[in-house]
Amino acid sequence: MRKSLAIAVAATLVLAPVAPAFATAATATATATATATATAAATAPSPQAALDVLTAEDGMAGALSRARSPGGASVTWRSGTAERGTGRPMVGPEGRFRIASVTKPIIAATVLRLAGQHKIDLAAKVERYLPGVLRGTGDGAGIDGRKITVRMLLQQTSGLPEFLDAVEWKEPFPDFLRVALARKPTPRGSFAYANTNYLVLGMIVTAVTGEDFRRASRDLVLRPYGMRDTYWPAKGDDGIRGPHAHTYGVHPGSPQDGEVDLTDRLPTYAFGPSGGLVSTPDDLNRFWSRAPLSELMARPVKVEEEGWPAGARYGYGVARMRSGCGYAYFAAGDMPGAAVFSGRDRAGRAATVYVTGVPADRRHLIDAFTAALCAR
Repeated sequence: MRKSLAIAVAATLVLAPVAPAFATAATATATATATATATAAATAPSPQAALDVLTAEDGMAGALSRARSPGGASVTWRSGTAERGTGRPMVGPEGRFRIASVTKPIIAATVLRLAGQHKIDLAAKVERYLPGVLRGTGDGAGIDGRKITVRMLLQQTSGLPEFLDAVEWKEPFPDFLRVALARKPTPRGSFAYANTNYLVLGMIVTAVTGEDFRRASRDLVLRPYGMRDTYWPAKGDDGIRGPHAHTYGVHPGSPQDGEVDLTDRLPTYAFGPSGGLVSTPDDLNRFWSRAPLSELMARPVKVEEEGWPAGARYGYGVARMRSGCGYAYFAAGDMPGAAVFSGRDRAGRAATVYVTGVPADRRHLIDAFTAALCAR
């Protein structure tokens, strides 16, 4: 019983926006008229009101929204407290937090930089860079790196199965890739979100650069984009450096303890290229202002998994949906103690929202994101 509960909790780690997050997230469908869109924008909650829902109704200790205009001007909204029982206000945009799956577009941008240097060919098979590595066993016997391209990994169409819901989150951790390779694959060529895709992309980056994917991403993306407060935690560094709010949730390794303060208790290093970065709202908005959106959204695939917005498309670590003010391009994710939604619009306005827990109703997080993105 204890193991099954731990696995159930672990399934919330580093995930993409899952079905509960998107059950009714879209404020307009692909066929919405201009009148309907204008009405949705007019009736949407203010950024502050949307944040207050997360703390007052969902019980999150703290919540923050940060929006950045194309010209660089920024505005912040905060709600709740930085630490329960202290009365301290929620930290500002300088506060760091675990960004979970928002790590993925940064890894995708790293891969694109290497493609621009002719070190990675997106059309090449994984076998070229990781010979003999992707070979399935048991239920995963159909997995073969000679049939999977780098682009498939980026687009989540490789068929590689998820590993997170098959491991117990207690150190020492198993080999995540080996776990995935023994599971039944999904249909190759169709969108099926799995953290395993970005785990393998990190391995490819390491293979072609001769250095750890963490260092490669720092050199190719984090530093050039001016993301000075973003870092990869070292092994054994289970806390958050610098200014930050306390985070709360159920520890996947000891779910019987219920909700606890997780600030210094999560092995973020283990989440790797699928979700291991720590960043700030300002740095994430800076990423969206500089990232090559047209490249990240090249050849987007249709998302048909249950719970995603109507008409959603997925590019390379970035998804597209309609909001009350047009298309929004975003990444999102959660892990115990944090949930985040971050992205930009076509005009270049960026917004990041995070809370220091995981709300039961993810629609409220999406409402806060669209309110900040659409605020003028």
